[in-house]
Amino acid sequence: MERFGKIDVHLKELLEKSGLSKNKFCQRAEMQRTQLNHYYNNTVTRLDTDVLARICTVLGCSVGELLQYTPPEDGESRE
Repeated sequence: MERFGKIDVHLKELLEKSGLSKNKFCQRAEMQRTQLNHYYNNTVTRLDTDVLARICTVLGCSVGELLQYTPPEDGESRE
């Protein structure tokens, strides 16, 4: 695990639950398909608050439902 923990993006699960296709979601959220894929596959390296707001608006979810923080294992980042 990462030294400071990690943040997981749960867009894949939320999008599947919504029943929207990736194409329809991209149109509604005004996102490029490659950008969507980074969030969808949890490979995005820098989160954009504007993009997060668009995702949450289109899916009707909260940031807390979209993102999950997992702290590091005991002692990894604490000194």
